[in-house]
Amino acid sequence: MPPDLWPAVRQIYAEGIATGNATFETELPDWHKWDSSHRKDCRLVAVETGNKELPVSFAKIKVLGWAALSSASTRHVYRGVAEVSVYVASAARGKGIGKELLEALILESELNGIWTLQAGIFPENKASVALHRSCGFREIGIRRKIGALGNTWRDVLLLERRSSKVGW
Repeated sequence: MPPDLWPAVRQIYAEGIATGNATFETELPDWHKWDSSHRKDCRLVAVETGNKELPVSFAKIKVLGWAALSSASTRHVYRGVAEVSVYVASAARGKGIGKELLEALILESELNGIWTLQAGIFPENKASVALHRSCGFREIGIRRKIGALGNTWRDVLLLERRSSKVGW
């Protein structure tokens, strides 16, 4: 995910925020804040180029979705545990983009020594829960009223996926 694509990635993030079921965030971060809170090695974008010729200039790329990892902890013992973010543009939802991104992110995470991926998802976000389950995530539990979004306390379903290749 090159910084040149940040405006499109940020717009997709804004669409997720607007649903009220994707994140506790209510304001869009700037590039520096987003960049500093995500791992540098596991950032992916799904793009549509309009043609098969490569390389394509960034001006001709349409970003359909993105996926990235955040470290779960700064403690060394948890260095192989990361939290998943997957966002798909509203116009591209229901086309398998999220699954392609999450499957690619799983592969990328294993190449970078990640043994456990975790996801915190609002239970109402049934599409995201189904997506993660289809990629091998299992439900760990539910964190009841873990945080407030506006004036509403929200539950978060905790899911995880343990690598069969890393950390054994």
